Amino acid sequence: MRRQLAGAAVASTALAGLLLAGALAPTAAAAPPEMPGKDLSKHVTGKRVLKHVEAFQDIADANGGSRAMGTAGYEASAAYVESVLRKSGYTPERQYFTFEDVVIDVLSLTAAGIDVPGPLYPGEFAPQTPEGGLTGPIVEPSDELKHGCTTDDWSGVDATDGVALVSRGTCSFGEKVLAASTAGADAVIIYNNESGPLNPTLGAEFPEAVPTVGISLEAAEEIFDALADGGEPVATYDYQSHVEEFESFNVLASTRTGDPDNVVMLGAHLDSVEDGPGINDNGTGSAAILETAVQLARSGPLNNQVRFAWWGAEEVGLVGSTHYVNDLAADDPDELDRIATYLNFDMVGSPNYTIGVYDANESTYEAPVPVPGGSVETEAIFTDYFDSIGQPWVDSPFSGRSDYQAFINNGIPASGLFTGADAIKTEEEAQIFGGTAGLPLDPNYHTPADDITNVDLTALDIMSRAIGHAAQRLAWSTETINGVAPGGPGNS
Repeated sequence: MRRQLAGAAVASTALAGLLLAGALAPTAAAAPPEMPGKDLSKHVTGKRVLKHVEAFQDIADANGGSRAMGTAGYEASAAYVESVLRKSGYTPERQYFTFEDVVIDVLSLTAAGIDVPGPLYPGEFAPQTPEGGLTGPIVEPSDELKHGCTTDDWSGVDATDGVALVSRGTCSFGEKVLAASTAGADAVIIYNNESGPLNPTLGAEFPEAVPTVGISLEAAEEIFDALADGGEPVATYDYQSHVEEFESFNVLASTRTGDPDNVVMLGAHLDSVEDGPGINDNGTGSAAILETAVQLARSGPLNNQVRFAWWGAEEVGLVGSTHYVNDLAADDPDELDRIATYLNFDMVGSPNYTIGVYDANESTYEAPVPVPGGSVETEAIFTDYFDSIGQPWVDSPFSGRSDYQAFINNGIPASGLFTGADAIKTEEEAQIFGGTAGLPLDPNYHTPADDITNVDLTALDIMSRAIGHAAQRLAWSTETINGVAPGGPGNS
């Protein structure tokens, strides 16, 4: 296992002052009131969670290196989760759903006279090209690193009708595409800034987006070599696709005790991307809530029922979680109203991690949607815990880019934890958490290299314990969130 840093579980007092805006420095926070039963923050450990992570890796290895929806790897992942749950006394259920998804018809890229080697990854949320593709001069931003994050980075460059060639780094893929299209480019090629392929996501659709493709650093080097050898500085990107109907399923399980009229939900997506085992994204989150379910079942009767969800088809558009919430909203709105809060865990072991908490109180990041009441109090379950143990943390954008989106869109409070994906680690974050500034929080995000070596044990342990704590605390009381005070010993 690769460990990016050692001893980052608690920062020194000197570093505490460096915490980013919105993340509280460790203080002498009052310990929460005693809860009955064993302390799950001492039992949902990284070591125990790792056993489930390893099982997901074994499943991927036995099934072509993938656990994507619709594959044998996904079926085996679900069967493993169900087996562990049954052994702990749960009765897991599958919720099947159908949906439409994109199937690629044509995908090719030529540049400087060469067929650019794959794998090629069309940018998620980017439009496809017209039939026959888009052809234009190869243009690069003017900044030294060729990151092309702002319109200033295109100063002095005539990018009109061009195919922009930009490097990963410094900013999000969406910002790169926006800057290039604003400068006049008709298409964007984003190449990795380290060895390996690149599967970019724009984060969301936006009007200025243009066709975008991700390539490896090695493929980019072939383009540069061809240009240096006199190849014509022209590129053609061709991508068309069509839509087909698919079927997948969620795995759901609820505790046998606790008030079913006041439900706490924990969720993590179970599927990987098609081209990788998806171990950090999101074997870690799936494993963490699985071990939480195991330990919660051993902790005695609960006041509030806890429902666990392993979402299907997240990687193709948050499909499973959206189906779950929309189905309740349409067919059983009373059951939707019984959900006191939803906790989401998507990537909790990133190799260049931060300890991120979704910023429900918008102290650092403005949320793009109205934040449901109770979300701020849900966030505080995590931040108060981290403060009480002296663990630094930072705000993570409450952006709707994961499975909590459908919940908050329907007024359900939510928060969760996130160690980072394609965002670039800052100098301040490196001083707080260690790791390497200037590199993505997960350099292997959405690639075949997202395997068991792509998990940081320190991050996994910190986050797993916090998940155990939050589940136990909310199973005991959601009073700060919805006013429901602790009741009796729970319902059998």
